[in-house]
Amino acid sequence: MKKTLLVLSLLLTTTVLADELPKPDLELIAELKEFCTELAEDNGIAQSELKAYILECVNEELESEYYQLLTELK
Repeated sequence: MKKTLLVLSLLLTTTVLADELPKPDLELIAELKEFCTELAEDNGIAQSELKAYILECVNEELESEYYQLLTELK
């Protein structure tokens, strides 16, 4: 029971904190997409996996800089 309450409180806290993080501007997103595209090329990521790889990479960078994460890239 204690574990369940702890997990629920952590999820709630994470959700509240995510709303307070600033949204990244389009310029930052473009820079991160370019960086992640270069990483994908260096790592030999298949074309079929490229979109998911770049989204994950961009979100990792945004998270490290305390920005809201993206659900999709345009």
